[in-house]
Amino acid sequence: MYAVCVTVHVKPENAQDFIQATLENARQSWLEPGNVRFDVLQAESNPAQFFLYEVYREKEDFTRHQQTPHYLRWKETVAPWMAVPRQGVRHVSLFPPDPDW
Repeated sequence: MYAVCVTVHVKPENAQDFIQATLENARQSWLEPGNVRFDVLQAESNPAQFFLYEVYREKEDFTRHQQTPHYLRWKETVAPWMAVPRQGVRHVSLFPPDPDW
């Protein structure tokens, strides 16, 4: 499996709009055949800080995700709301061995 962890800091005044746009992107991502998981988390100590945890069956599934209309719409919509550029770290999953485990 292939996981992507994205930390996002938005301007406080845009937090609710960011949540709405990101939840729509996550819901659409769930429908992608290669998507295993898409979590949207909000920091308890800072409501303008978010963590997106995305898991795909293969790296290529993530690449396809980045080409979907819903992802491109999300990326364009949320860009002006960023307090700092988002930080993504890509990972290869070691455990569990597969999404059906």
